[in-house]
Amino acid sequence: MAQKPYFFDLSYNDLQLLIDKWEMPSYRTTQVWEGIYKHLWSDPHLISSLPREMRVKLSEIMEFKRLHPITSISSQDSKTNKILFQLPDDLGVETVLMGYNKRQTLCISTQAGCAMGCVFCATGQMGFQRNLSSGEIVEQVLFFARQLKEIGERITNIVVMGMGEPFHNYEATMLAIDRLNHPEGLNLGSRRFTISTVGIIPMIYRFSEERKQINLAVSLHTVDDDLRSTMLPINKKYPVNDLLEACRHYVAITKRRITFEWALIRDINDATDQAQKLGKTISDMLCHVNVIPLNPTQRFSGKATSRERAEAFKFILESYGVPCTIRVRRGIDIQAGCGQLATYK
Repeated sequence: MAQKPYFFDLSYNDLQLLIDKWEMPSYRTTQVWEGIYKHLWSDPHLISSLPREMRVKLSEIMEFKRLHPITSISSQDSKTNKILFQLPDDLGVETVLMGYNKRQTLCISTQAGCAMGCVFCATGQMGFQRNLSSGEIVEQVLFFARQLKEIGERITNIVVMGMGEPFHNYEATMLAIDRLNHPEGLNLGSRRFTISTVGIIPMIYRFSEERKQINLAVSLHTVDDDLRSTMLPINKKYPVNDLLEACRHYVAITKRRITFEWALIRDINDATDQAQKLGKTISDMLCHVNVIPLNPTQRFSGKATSRERAEAFKFILESYGVPCTIRVRRGIDIQAGCGQLATYK
């Protein structure tokens, strides 16, 4: 039996073409779009502004739910919630909501598994399974948006830092963000999105030329080529100097600050010489460095640095004029922190 078309894979224009094909007034497109994306109805039958026959037709020919929540787990401090979604082909992805004082930040996935193979990342350790469609990325957001609406809250920020490498699934990732950014729908501003990449250079150049207001973060972790290649295999194809040249191009073209992510691993990349080399290398760039003590994963033996060494690392970077933040580790007790998402048992 053929699978129904998936509503969340449609753009606004795609939906308009469908409405035109049905010979219905064009304003019905806006009513459907607002019903799903602004009012956050989970079922077309709930869109009361539509005539009953149209609600029935939408329900019969379109699929509105492809992600099925299997497990939900919250951290002990109740500030982090992780959902495992089952996909139609029985693969899974995890999505994480992190609550702060004035923010609700959602960490979304773009792939089931990941092909990058970063040694300290649980998703990389499980290998690549498949790309998500743009709709499967979008549906993660709407699921949590509905939950937050029930308690009078809303998503304030989205970080594309969950399972997968977003720039390895570039088209679907960007289409999903466009859909979530649509003014007639969820209308999340571009600057509320941050995309994180391990450094797929051609896509950084492409992203730069699109001149979007979306934030860009690069998982750097060291500026030593030999060391980085042992940690992030992609470095063998896209070495540090070439990567940093692409980052400088991004800053020059967009005039936007770039963020570098640095997981501090004890006795590997947390020493003062690593901080000094990084400071010298990027002191001329409009950038910010996020350091975070490594989050543990089952298949990597490295340990997190101490708070004292993290503070020393930050102090050295700031002495070179490089802004640096030690990120708060969140959801570690439920394997929901950066680099901990995976669906293997």
